[in-house]
Amino acid sequence: MIERLNLENIVFLDIETVPLYKDYNELDDTMKTLWAEKTKYLRKEDYTPEAYYDRAGIWAEFGKIVCISVGYFKYIGDHRMFRTTSFYGEENILLKEFKNLLETHFNRRDHLLCAHNGKEFDFPYIARRMIINGITLPYKLNLFGKKPWEIPHIDTLDLWKFGDYKHYTSLKLLTSILGIPSPKDDIDGSQVRNVFYEENDIDRIIIYCEKDTVAIAQILLRLRNEELLQDHEITSV
Repeated sequence: MIERLNLENIVFLDIETVPLYKDYNELDDTMKTLWAEKTKYLRKEDYTPEAYYDRAGIWAEFGKIVCISVGYFKYIGDHRMFRTTSFYGEENILLKEFKNLLETHFNRRDHLLCAHNGKEFDFPYIARRMIINGITLPYKLNLFGKKPWEIPHIDTLDLWKFGDYKHYTSLKLLTSILGIPSPKDDIDGSQVRNVFYEENDIDRIIIYCEKDTVAIAQILLRLRNEELLQDHEITSV
């Protein structure tokens, strides 16, 4: 089945998220209480809600998206290219720009979205943040009423599980064992908050996010037993 997919119909994507605010004390009293309740079973005894706030970017209710990177294949004869681009900046604006991409260039029924752990994280996170920002969901993210086989999502983590739903393999581990160049050669997800709020270096985050997007495409190629992308085949636009 996976071999039958037309790679030109797939949008590969990755998102980077951070806490909604730089500092815990920017939360109002209600949100502080809700944050404490949300995390009480996750925090170790020596972690206060304030100390745990650096991890707030994991939850769409307490975080925000600072970058969405997408990639797609383009074939001209036997010539293969993989193009990446990123949406970043003000969350409301980047979400609208991403929605516009889905509703113009990738709006056919056979167009698919692909991410690693996308079904558990990227896809629902984007959808929740769109609703919070008052943005109507595009067809590709609105799952209401859809049957499982009608959902236009591919998850490379799901593909790697082969039905073993208790199994989790990180993108870093999967690229390593499949012989794919690591996207984690600079920062990893746990450092994005500091790079964004302390270093104010969005360019570094964009590069990291685009590398993840390329890695996801590489994983799909390996699962199809196809040649990996070479550097000269990858362009950023």
